[in-house]
Amino acid sequence: MYRQFFPVTKHLAYLNHAAVAPLCQPAAEAMQWLAQDALENGSLHYAKWLETYEGLRKSTAKLINSEASEIAIVKNTSEGIATIAMGIDWRAGDKIVVFREEFPANQYCWRRLEQKGVRLEWRSVTDPVEEIGAAAKGARLLSISFVQFLTGHRVDLNQIGEICQRNGAIFVVDAIQGLGAFPIDVRSAQIDALAADGHKWLVGPEGCGILYVSRRIQDKVEPVEFGWTNVAGYNDYGSRDMTLRVDAGRYECGTLNTIGCFGLRAAIDFLLEIGTQRIAAQVQALGDQVAEGVTKKGYELASVRTPTTAAGIVSFRKAGVDPVMAVAKLRHHGVIAAARAGWVRTAPHFYNTEEEIQKMLELLP
Repeated sequence: MYRQFFPVTKHLAYLNHAAVAPLCQPAAEAMQWLAQDALENGSLHYAKWLETYEGLRKSTAKLINSEASEIAIVKNTSEGIATIAMGIDWRAGDKIVVFREEFPANQYCWRRLEQKGVRLEWRSVTDPVEEIGAAAKGARLLSISFVQFLTGHRVDLNQIGEICQRNGAIFVVDAIQGLGAFPIDVRSAQIDALAADGHKWLVGPEGCGILYVSRRIQDKVEPVEFGWTNVAGYNDYGSRDMTLRVDAGRYECGTLNTIGCFGLRAAIDFLLEIGTQRIAAQVQALGDQVAEGVTKKGYELASVRTPTTAAGIVSFRKAGVDPVMAVAKLRHHGVIAAARAGWVRTAPHFYNTEEEIQKMLELLP
């Protein structure tokens, strides 16, 4: 039913949503409208731009069960996480719990804090929950990805949130590999901050992302970048009052990626119309099909899939098979996957079909 909104399907079996996803039709049309309007009218319809910014905040809030006042618009996931990491008043001896499997965006900003005497405690996302709980004792913050970028391991956010709440630790989530594919409820998971970009499972544009910052920690996270829109009276160009905005807009430094906001809002509204529960069921089923098929062909999976830990990402490898060459062969036949760290990584979305998965499986050596 929704496959028609992805014209990429006319010539490609696109199984690479963990990298850069194709735009959905609503996102592309929204950005095309803005581009044409700006071409013909400049900023005549600036009020619609402002409405789109606020609309994006409201749609994001609906997607993750927050308030629009807790959503900031950022360039990407890295900026969102760094805003939290660099905005807290760290003290020597503070402890942060981090995880070895993380993408660099959710490692580098924490590692830089070691220069200030902050101690990092490294764990694995597959560690027993009791061990993660023990590591969180005395921690000031814990940061983890909802879905790991390589293995596709999906964590129980509610479980981790309970650990953080019990220990008084700020709970930060890198959601880019799960938001749009699986439901996230920041209230039930007691998440303090969450960041994601639009260009993966949200099927929106690159260079436009969202940062959720709970009201309960906004006064604990100072804006790192500071420009004219961080302040409450930013619409008064003659004012020099630097009082911060009362909401997460305090983390927005200057002019936003307007065309990206048009696209991302449309993409999120499109996914909300479908429903993340429906999307999640299909994504997981397609991932299971990939895992079962490659296992039968003798491939090793990067992560054991279970109903509670599986996601859309499935990475696999086999002795004697060069993942780069395997991905190149797939591409030659119109199947798009990725080679990552010695593995072939696939990432189908809800609009992909069983037939596309089967085609990929038949092409693998």
